[in-house]
Amino acid sequence: MSAHPGDPATAAPGTRRRPSRRLVRTVTVVASCLALLAAAVVVGARVLGQEPTVTLLANWTGDDETNFRKAVIEPFERKYHIHVDYQGSNAESQVLGADVEAGTPPDVVVLTGPGELAEYARQKHLLPLEGLVDPEDFGPSWAMRLTDGHVYWFPLKADLKSIVWYPGEVGAQQRGQAAHEPAQWCVGMGSGATSGWPGTDWIEDILLQRYGPKVYEQWARGDLSWRSKQVRDAWTTWRDLVGAGGDPDLVRRALKTPFGAVSRLVTTEPRGCTLEHQASFIRGRQAWRQADGRWSPSAPLLVGTAANRAWEVSGDLVALLHSTPEARKLIRYLASTDAQRAWGAEKSGFSVHTDVRPGPGDPDSDWRLPLARTLRDPEEAHCFDASDAMPPAVRDAFAEATIEFLAHRDHLETLLRSLETLSNTRGPTWLRSVCDRTPD
Repeated sequence: MSAHPGDPATAAPGTRRRPSRRLVRTVTVVASCLALLAAAVVVGARVLGQEPTVTLLANWTGDDETNFRKAVIEPFERKYHIHVDYQGSNAESQVLGADVEAGTPPDVVVLTGPGELAEYARQKHLLPLEGLVDPEDFGPSWAMRLTDGHVYWFPLKADLKSIVWYPGEVGAQQRGQAAHEPAQWCVGMGSGATSGWPGTDWIEDILLQRYGPKVYEQWARGDLSWRSKQVRDAWTTWRDLVGAGGDPDLVRRALKTPFGAVSRLVTTEPRGCTLEHQASFIRGRQAWRQADGRWSPSAPLLVGTAANRAWEVSGDLVALLHSTPEARKLIRYLASTDAQRAWGAEKSGFSVHTDVRPGPGDPDSDWRLPLARTLRDPEEAHCFDASDAMPPAVRDAFAEATIEFLAHRDHLETLLRSLETLSNTRGPTWLRSVCDRTPD
């Protein structure tokens, strides 16, 4: 029987012997079978309910969900061998409310509203995080204690909101001129079940920049009337800036365009708009990357002051509803530097964890580092998004009112009266404060 040219028997002395093709095929088949068997065991364990599982609800869907899974969930699953049953929804507040009412809430939730979370804490649906998260890692304005003395949430990601984006080629003089032309503002109000929130950001920031954090905090906590001069002035200033109730084409564009799609207008020829009043996360959108998006503090463009009176901020806040071993591990992981760094960078947002900073090697550090410094600067006042701090019913009515006002500017008094009545029926918030500093 003659040897195959690739068999060991034919190899010259001292030469490296190659495995036979038959052996390679055999090893490949065995490896494939083992991989399939391992996958089958994992699937079987999940089907039988043997694999530890933690449920998580957040608002990331589509590409955001895909990126969140890759950047945050999958590393957790690999490290702890715990399956994360993730549910993403653009209507997460409604989903969570229905689940809580049905007695089937998720183990962990990520919400943007401290006002909503405070309400759940008051109703005893949230569990304190003492022993799981060190509030000092984030600071009191982010992992805040409620009036009962407990900490119930911490931020997975933070964003700066008191900013205006513009294409890199647009100079200061052009920006100043564009700010007084309603057609040059990129305004998109659509956001599914939460449509209208971009309008609330405008009004909140105008109030903050014109009257400062003390007045802003009084309003956000329900201690300043919706019909006050200061609040009314914020609405009418927004009206004049974006042309509320004016050019039908502009109004239609704002009402029908999703907030995430309006940025595309900065890349059209001719350019459809120039300025966008939006949080730091918007820089991650393809249009702003393509336009070499730069940012400016909002105050000079919104109210004509030289510098911001304070900075509006927002965050994706993590809270615990079931204290299972798996949920506690997920909470600790989401508060870790690895998860904070991964998701902050992925979403073009920022972690405010004391041990996480954008490094000098970050290719986008030319715009990220100044924003990160502003978010962390202890000398600056930071005020949480006012509508997110309000009771959920007031927050939702506020968002709907901005849509109504954009189409019908003459409805303002009726809208403010309705918001005032609703706020009075909801009572004070459980939040101790909205701003970390309230300088004069």
